[in-house]
Amino acid sequence: MSQTRIARIRKLPRSAMQSGRAATEGWTLDFPTTEAKRTDPLTGWWGSGDTEATEVALHFPTREAALAYAAGQGLAYEVEEPPAPRVIRPKVYAENFRYGRGENWTH
Repeated sequence: MSQTRIARIRKLPRSAMQSGRAATEGWTLDFPTTEAKRTDPLTGWWGSGDTEATEVALHFPTREAALAYAAGQGLAYEVEEPPAPRVIRPKVYAENFRYGRGENWTH
């Protein structure tokens, strides 16, 4: 591997098809792309000659394990911190009929 490339350590993102937090506990170490994808003239498929960015993605159970691996391999790395989780206040149907509500209730 090239020493000039900077590895990216980040928390696994949630899939667009899921609303919960399942399967988002791990961390991944990958490399950002350095060259643009291009169309193969023979097959018409999109591809790139940058195999580190497209094929190398290591998964770790914790952030510390990913940092220890990168440090042990002598990789330059940057850590992308996950955004703070949104606090969702549970809604109660009875709040619609509470006395002293700020807005009027019409039906």
